[in-house]
Amino acid sequence: MANKNEFVEKMKITFLGTGTSTGVPVLGCNCEVCRSEDTRDKRLRTSALIETRGKTILIDCGPDLRQQLLRAKVTKIDAVLITHFHYDHVAGLDDIRPFGEVPVYAEQNVLEQLKTTMPYCFSEKKYPGIPKIELCEISEKPFWLEDIEIQTIRVLHGSMPIFGYRINNVAYITDAKTICATEMNKLEKLDLLILNALRHQEHFAHFNIQEAIAKAQELRAKQTYFVHFAHTIGKHADIQPVLPENIFLAYDGLELQI
Repeated sequence: MANKNEFVEKMKITFLGTGTSTGVPVLGCNCEVCRSEDTRDKRLRTSALIETRGKTILIDCGPDLRQQLLRAKVTKIDAVLITHFHYDHVAGLDDIRPFGEVPVYAEQNVLEQLKTTMPYCFSEKKYPGIPKIELCEISEKPFWLEDIEIQTIRVLHGSMPIFGYRINNVAYITDAKTICATEMNKLEKLDLLILNALRHQEHFAHFNIQEAIAKAQELRAKQTYFVHFAHTIGKHADIQPVLPENIFLAYDGLELQI
């Protein structure tokens, strides 16, 4: 039988979606990426599932969530972590209703926006059958999901402060343009870094692929997987071979064991 420390370290990460806010293919686009028949080039909005210590943790819940959970055959969700309040990261929250009462962790401004956009979930007289959501405010301090410590990572999405998360030796950061200097020490000695890499061209609010490579090499995680791609990133089969060692393009449905 595995000892306690061995059990703690085992994690499964499922990439539910790896696309940017438009997804790939983009509606109405006829570029070679959007026409690609490679399943790795078909990207739903970015979201991930982390399974550890018997808990299933969902990070972000965009408009494709129902489709993603069906594909991954998800039967329970124990918690939802929200990085920030943009449509492609929160629009699927209503779809968690089959999983019972689920705690949703986010900072105060995100929780207030959820109350505004989903008032039927939080009104005094609730409509039967609505999602049962427990809003849990978090800050820049670590918090606990029972015996799982979760560390927030402050990053900037352009000028907008948002959160990434570290669980054990896995860090998940999406929609970042800047990782605050005070947060870099929270990203030391990672087994796995998940990081956004939008496209080749410069963008005001996201790392492009060159910036993401530089940041990954600075952080020196054992492995780095990029997410949150636009169709202009190019085909998976063309980009992956030219990436540095231990840096990979994630794709929808990819599962990793850490």
